[in-house]
Amino acid sequence: MAEILVLYYSRGGSVARLARQIARGVGEVPGMSARLRTVPPVAAVTQTARPPVPEDGAPYVSVEDLAECSGLLLGSPTRFGNMAAPVKHFLDGLGAEWVNGTLAGKPAGVFTSTASLHGGQESTLLSMQVPLLHHGCLIVGIPFTEPALSHTTTGGTPYGASHVAGADDNPVPSEDEATLARALGRRVADIARRLA
Repeated sequence: MAEILVLYYSRGGSVARLARQIARGVGEVPGMSARLRTVPPVAAVTQTARPPVPEDGAPYVSVEDLAECSGLLLGSPTRFGNMAAPVKHFLDGLGAEWVNGTLAGKPAGVFTSTASLHGGQESTLLSMQVPLLHHGCLIVGIPFTEPALSHTTTGGTPYGASHVAGADDNPVPSEDEATLARALGRRVADIARRLA
């Protein structure tokens, strides 16, 4: 069975919940499964060591996960219209994978969560796509043939799946957000299957 890497960073749980919806969508494509992974947090003090495995949730990502996947879905909370530092830090360390073409030709999509409706979802999604383009990924979005994209009143964009957590930091995606997250997972998995 081919695997799609669903890689994310989540602090409040919103991005992790989107990742699980995306993984469900991947699993709806025959012959495809999702591999959930997370990136470790970064610290201002470089001597701070990360624990060898997270206390809960998905394991930390390894470069082998990138090599073994047939496609990638990358998620991050929004930080002032950009991806969170742990995701950027991870991507910045992939020079060898860039040189070797580890991700070249693989379909990839992105997802995010914000605290407010106009909190920078689209710019965050676009900022995550730029390094993936440098790696040679085939960027996959959500087309307007997905009905939920036209009537969502919360998250969901053609650039990728998204969630509005709100001021109370509610990590649970709306019905439209979950539908669109699953649709993105299905699209990346389906394209990866066709490319194989």
